[in-house]
Parts: sequence; C-alpha cells; structure tokens
Amino acid sequence: MSHRNDAALWSGLFRISADSGQTLQAQIRQAIVAAILDRQIAASMPLPSCRILADKLGVARGTVVIAFQQLVDQGFLVARERRGHFVNPQVLATPGKPAAKTDIAPSGINWKARRRVAASDMPRPLKRDNWIASTYPFVYGQFDPNLFPTAEWRECNRMALAVLEIRNWASDVVDRDDPLLIEQIQARLLPRKGIFANPDEIIVTLGAQNALYMLATLLMGKGSRVAMENPGYPDARAIFTLAGAAIDPVPVDANGLVVSDIPDDSGFVFTTPSHHCPTMVPMTQERRQALIASAIANDQIIIEDGYDSQLVDQAPQQALKSLDRSGRVVYVGSMSKTLAPGLRLGYIVASADLIAELRALRRFMMRHPPANNQRAVALFLSLGHHEALVRRMSNAYEERRQRLVQATSTFLPDWQTHDPAGGTSVWLEGPGDTDTRAVAEAAAQRSVLVEPGDRFFVGENKPKRFMRLGISSIGLQQIEPGIRELAAATVGRRQVAA
Repeated sequence: MSHRNDAALWSGLFRISADSGQTLQAQIRQAIVAAILDRQIAASMPLPSCRILADKLGVARGTVVIAFQQLVDQGFLVARERRGHFVNPQVLATPGKPAAKTDIAPSGINWKARRRVAASDMPRPLKRDNWIASTYPFVYGQFDPNLFPTAEWRECNRMALAVLEIRNWASDVVDRDDPLLIEQIQARLLPRKGIFANPDEIIVTLGAQNALYMLATLLMGKGSRVAMENPGYPDARAIFTLAGAAIDPVPVDANGLVVSDIPDDSGFVFTTPSHHCPTMVPMTQERRQALIASAIANDQIIIEDGYDSQLVDQAPQQALKSLDRSGRVVYVGSMSKTLAPGLRLGYIVASADLIAELRALRRFMMRHPPANNQRAVALFLSLGHHEALVRRMSNAYEERRQRLVQATSTFLPDWQTHDPAGGTSVWLEGPGDTDTRAVAEAAAQRSVLVEPGDRFFVGENKPKRFMRLGISSIGLQQIEPGIRELAAATVGRRQVAA
C-alpha cells in the first residue's frame, strides 16, 4: 500500500453527517471498516486517538470510544497498550477487494438469443426514481412520509428483534409462514372484505405481483387464455404473457368489467372489482353475480386482485371472493398501499388444495418471505396500528381526492374526470386530440409528475388522451397549485403542437 500522510488519509476517510439516517457512532464504524477492507490502512499505521478523532469530527469523545471498542470486539481492530488502536493483521490476511480490470473483453454471448422468457421485451414500468424531489408528485403507488407511522413501525421492529422473537423467526421454516401473521390476516384484514378463511387457505407473498407470478407459473402455460380488463393492469398482462398465456381483452364500462364480452373459452378471468385499475370504477353487485355464474358455466378460474381496496371509502364493497361458493375465485391482497411499497408483503386466499400447491412452488422459488418482516407486520396488525393507519389515510385521501376533482374541474374544464367514491388515484380523459405523453413531458419541466394512460391499453392504436393522477404521495396544499401548473403545461403543449 502506498503511504500518504496521516492528515490526508483521515480527512478523506470520514464523511460524517447528522442527516445520513445513521448514528454518528455507526458512521464512524462504517468508514473504518470500509477503509480496512479496501486496504486503505496498513497494519503498522495507528489510528488517531479517540480524543484527536473526536475533535476532528466534532463529536463527543465517548462516541469514538464506543465505536473503537465495538470494532475491537468484532476483530477489526486491536488495542495495543500505550500505542493506540491498529488494524488486526488477521483481517488483512484475508483477500481484499480485487482491483478493477479494464482489459477484459466482453464475453460475446448473445443472452437474448439464449433466453426462454422474454421479460426484457415486456413494457417497462414508468420509473420515478426521484419522485420525492418533485414539487407536485401525482404519482400512484408511492407513500407519503408525513402519513407513514414511523414511531409505530419502529416499535414493532424493535419487538421483533427481542431475543425470544429472534428465536422464533431466525431459523429456516422451509415453506411455512409466520403463524401470527396468518392469524392477523385471517382475523383483521379478510373479514373487512367479507372473506372468512382457514389458515391453510392463506399464503404470504412478496406483494401482489409476486402472487400473480406464482399463480401464472403454477396454472398457466402455452395455450392458456386469460380474459382481462381493457384498459387494465399492465404488469399482470405481462406476467400472464410471460407464462405463455394469450390475453383476451374485455372492455370496461361504468359498471365494471363487461361480463357478456368474456369469451367462453378463456380459461381464466383477471379482474380488479373493488376499484378497477386504472379507472377506479367499482364492479356492481349484478356484474359480480354474473361473473361468478359465467365462470361456473364455462369452468373458468377468476383471479381477483384487491386493487386499492385496503382503505375505507364512501362505497365499500365486499370482495368478489366473499360471494364465491364454488372455490373458483382466487383472491390476491397486498399491504403495500397502506404500509409502504418497499415492504413487498402480500397474500393469496384460495382453496386449501391450491394453497398447498403454491406453498410447494414457493419453496423452490424463495422458501418463504423474510420471517423478520412477517413478524414485524404481524405485530403491527395485532397492536391495532394498521387499523388506526387505515382510518387516518382514508380520511386524508378522501380530502385530497375531493380537492383534486375540484381543481381539475376549475383549471382543466375540458377534461373529463372519472370520480368514483374512494381510491388513491383519479382517471382523467382529455379532449380527443390530446397526447398525454407529451403533456407529461411538459409537466415534468414544471416539477409536476403525472402518468400517461396509454400503457394500460391493449392493441396497436392505444388511445393517448387518458391520464392517471395519484394522490397518495402529494400533500393537500400542493394539489391545487399542481393542477394549475399541469393546466399551464397542457396549454403550452397545445400551442407547440399547433
């Protein structure tokens, strides 16, 4: 290792920030561990004393003392009497990070030619990596940091990390789920949707998309046909297509999926009856009864996605699954919209025989979702935090939705607003010549994020005049000025087009 003077080394090593989200002590340990493993500190080079380093970083001496002691306990440092702290030579004896190699030629392998699943050919999601930095984020499926129950979630994670709890979830449970989480889903979540299920009729998944992928992998293949709403959920359409199934698009009207247009020879029907994706229209009771009757008559399996059904809204509807007496309805639920999308936790409710098959399949895919996350969510449910959160979010979203509808009526009067009760988004239809992709690009220049609606449709000539505006991540006071900016972007875009 080339030796630099100590001052240059230590000034470049530590980047301590009170805004990093990590404690100062943890940041000090991370910096030292990274420097050791990257071979930036020689075994012969003493680290600065605790007093000197504390003065240099502007932290308490005790903070540095604790950090050094933990690194000694972990074997990264050794303390030598009267000489200070040094890197443990045994750590340096292990292989370090390899140097970057720039002379390796590409493999030349055509991986696209070798693939058997064309995942990269499917429509890409609308990426919003830095949505939180936007002034007016009308994005769907993201969370509001101001509504997230940080203190309650931390409490449940701390409880899940108690010694006895760790013993419960740290071992490999193979294909089983956390029994407390299953119990809470059974007792707290499903009855609100009119579903009553036994524990062997529930399996935990890594969100709704993982649930759909498992169902497609298990039940579908080349020759399968899936009737789907058009417009409809694009990722579900892609998942079924990747499994080899053909998609039968079915129109949607003010009453939901048009059941009479479902082909008799479709083996599956995928639907979002609580709030249709993306128009948010709920399926009427008459259509629900007709759909189940049609599925029985044509020997079809219904996959019900409980899309946007977690909140309490003005027109609550029980799940389609609650009407099913034939075992044909498979219910897919998610906790992403009420907790956080990054948590990736959902579930499937179906006949015990199907759940047993899914459990066997899941064992080969991932064994089970992380047990510590399952236990933390189970505790969150059992302590009533989720119920309180749902009430708080439902009230906030209802107020935001009304404000959004009022603002669009005022500032976008030539746009039609589809405003069913409840939900976390609003579906807009612009004048016939509107191109919402162009509108979205112009709006983004004004720090307004919206979602063009053409991605929800099937076919070559997808309508371009639709747009979805989410309300889960934008504050109430930002909605009206955001719509004003969107209206300005729309007018500007038309002037350019003209």
